[in-house]
Amino acid sequence: MEKVLNFFGGSKREYYKSLSESEEYQRFRSNVPQRKIVVDEDSAKVWTLYDSGPREVCSPLLCFPPVSGTADCFYLQLSRLAAKGCRVIAVQYPTYWTLREFVHGLIKLLDTLRLDKVHIFGASLGGFLAQKFAETTTMCPRVQSLILCNSFADTAIFNHSDSAVLFWAMPAIFLRKLVLVSTGLSVRDKAIHDAEEFMSERLESLSQQELASRLTLNCINCYVEPQRLQSIPITIIDVFDRCAISESVCEELYKLYPHAKRAHLKSGGNFPYISRADEVNMHILIHLRQFESTRYSAFGKV
Repeated sequence: MEKVLNFFGGSKREYYKSLSESEEYQRFRSNVPQRKIVVDEDSAKVWTLYDSGPREVCSPLLCFPPVSGTADCFYLQLSRLAAKGCRVIAVQYPTYWTLREFVHGLIKLLDTLRLDKVHIFGASLGGFLAQKFAETTTMCPRVQSLILCNSFADTAIFNHSDSAVLFWAMPAIFLRKLVLVSTGLSVRDKAIHDAEEFMSERLESLSQQELASRLTLNCINCYVEPQRLQSIPITIIDVFDRCAISESVCEELYKLYPHAKRAHLKSGGNFPYISRADEVNMHILIHLRQFESTRYSAFGKV
């Protein structure tokens, strides 16, 4: 898709290609195959994933996308972190309507992939689901650590708990309007604009059922019980510029996890793992290095 944009205030027109047409994205798609796995009795529930890096690693980094995302939105982590010896698996969860379904499905996926305790990078809804998965599996731990990016711990912040039970019947065009993709930032920051454009394409690719189920999980009345996660190493990544997660929500997350390491980015918008990939990857590497000499290392043997 080629667009004519006037980014920098001048009269000059320049042609812009979306990130999905970029050389790095195309190289990623050529080198990392997409896998589809069914772990439930319902064969329509298909997990889509990309697995990059050393296969001998049994405690990889799992990446969970936001409401609008698909597994390939983490292509800059899958390609660049794998080049540093880290195994990264980006997943796209099936149509699950309850957290119970999601947790049971993820446990089956980990068993199918023969994975031990994993590290999870979760963006927005992905971060909330990561926390709930870690909380639910505390009796038989499957999560070694968490990296939460622009995330939250209580769905009440979205003020849609009453209508969440009706999302399944709403048309896709209406559901897409509920998903905030644009930060309203100046398009002078081309990297943020590119990331939003890329994620808008991903949003359009989601079916009505996929989007409705994600919004249901995102908005149904639910909150994290942080006391169950105090022993898990956590890094919180957030941005100082505008994004869908407000400053007050970030502050609440800090209070819930006083032991968590904080990684603040000066800017990055809603999707810093795309717009500020190198900075985010640096914080991911710092987080994962603490496990490098243990059985839960996300890195392969040199």
